[in-house]
Amino acid sequence: MNQRRKNPGRQSTLLQKDSKSPALEKTVILPKPGLVRRLSVAAALERRKTTREIGDRELSLQTLSNLLWAACGVNRIKGPFDTPGRTAASASNSQEIDVYILTGEGVFLYDPFQNLLRSVLQVDLRSIAVNPGQASLAVKAPLHLVYVADVDRLVKTSGFQEPGLHDPEVQKAYCFVDTGIIAANVYLFAASAGLAAWFHNCNKPALTKRLNLRPDQHVLFAQTVGYAKKN
Repeated sequence: MNQRRKNPGRQSTLLQKDSKSPALEKTVILPKPGLVRRLSVAAALERRKTTREIGDRELSLQTLSNLLWAACGVNRIKGPFDTPGRTAASASNSQEIDVYILTGEGVFLYDPFQNLLRSVLQVDLRSIAVNPGQASLAVKAPLHLVYVADVDRLVKTSGFQEPGLHDPEVQKAYCFVDTGIIAANVYLFAASAGLAAWFHNCNKPALTKRLNLRPDQHVLFAQTVGYAKKN
């Protein structure tokens, strides 16, 4: 079954019913990333800011593809240690941070190597992508990126095997830093594309349970992205 693609200028749904089956697609094939160089790095840095009041206007699939590629997509086939290189650096090239996308249609996992989204749950979990006391700020935002660390991937990296990779405190530090690098990429892309972004904490226990994560997978933070709400 092929995923139908929407015009980049229109609103689009991620999961659509196939004409031959009532079942929803399990994957969403993203358009090839196509970033337009509208701003210099310096200009994007000048415009970078946190915006908490984000409206419900949807992002097109093209914009979503560009956003995720900027966050931590594959930017070269041969990177460190003969593995694909990513737009975001990681400890010993472990690439241990997964990005889950929470939308009104469900939860998806970004696959940067295939440039697609894998359906995880067909339920709206946006209300737990932020702290309980802040849910009203972003409950209608089109999407939240939830950053999940896979410690097993960090420990078993094909990169340099330094002793710190097996130290829980060092692991925690690496995962926090690597998440911050991805979040910074998102902020810069948002600034260049006229989007609003907000990096924040989230309801970790609820997300861990609903995403059915393993003990060595840890929800760290979330980032809401969309268009700024108009007054």
